[in-house]
Amino acid sequence: QVQLQESGGGSVQSGGSLRLSCTASGFTYTSNYMGWFRQAPGKEREGVAFFTTGSGNTYYADSVKGRFTISQDSDKNTLYLQMNSLKPEDTAVYYCAAAPNGRWAFGASGLHSNMYSTWGQGSQVTVSS
Repeated sequence: QVQLQESGGGSVQSGGSLRLSCTASGFTYTSNYMGWFRQAPGKEREGVAFFTTGSGNTYYADSVKGRFTISQDSDKNTLYLQMNSLKPEDTAVYYCAAAPNGRWAFGASGLHSNMYSTWGQGSQVTVSS
């Protein structure tokens, strides 16, 4: 059974930092890319960042560029999202996601939720002013 398990969410004051982790298990293939998404109450899910596993290339939404960093530890099958200079508008449930076998993402396409087939359960991040 394929599974993505997030951890590391919590509450922090504006300007603070958090690091989210997403550990993959049960996969019989290596996804070509993995991503982080978030969904705030009453809003649609939006792509935050994605990571191309072979090349290490990254792509970020404009709203988090320069503040968030996506990375991967392939030995641990873990994807990370380091979030610095957090703002109240970053408050959301954060999800990690993995691409289906054989699919590739180019440019901003990796920020679209329909490019992913496996999702974690979500981790709440709350930033207070």
